[in-house]
Amino acid sequence: MQSPPADSVIDGLRQLAIDTFPIDDDPATIHIRAGALFARLKALNRDANAAARAHKQITADARHDMDQTHLRLQNLLYEKRHLEREIDKCRQFASVYQDIQMYSVEQFIELSPPEAHTEDVLSDEHQLMLNRLGFELVERQRLDRKVKELAQEKEELLKTSKVQAATMESVKVQIEALLKTASEIGKKVEELVPAVANSPHMTPNPS
Repeated sequence: MQSPPADSVIDGLRQLAIDTFPIDDDPATIHIRAGALFARLKALNRDANAAARAHKQITADARHDMDQTHLRLQNLLYEKRHLEREIDKCRQFASVYQDIQMYSVEQFIELSPPEAHTEDVLSDEHQLMLNRLGFELVERQRLDRKVKELAQEKEELLKTSKVQAATMESVKVQIEALLKTASEIGKKVEELVPAVANSPHMTPNPS
């Protein structure tokens, strides 16, 4: 059963207070009616206090939710500013690839595998740059291996050349020694020829 409005209870008490009831009314009856009105007024007061506490709790909960929402908003704004600064740093970052000589896009398309320059890749500038850098790395590794192989071949040729040069020098020394020996032998032969010719054993007998 719904309690009567507070205004009607207060009006009832006011009527009792100003003695608007007939004089012959029983005081006990008036007291009972006043007690009932006070009881209703106390019930209304309890309901009002309960409602006030409920509204305070609702307000506190709403304020807490608002504070949490505000805190999350502040965190999001902080994260947004942080990401914006990081994006600016990335845009201003001078990467190494900007200073190296790379294959042009046309050369990349001509030399790289088909899967590295599909239509999807060519339409995505970021992915295209990643694939070009990957291709540059593979090519430079291949060229580096080729350079090392050629350097190894050069070393082998130099070693062979040095061996051949040493062999030729040895042969040259041996030839010079043989020529010297032959010259000395020739001189000795020339010295022996006149002596043999003048030897008595070589003088012809008179006929």
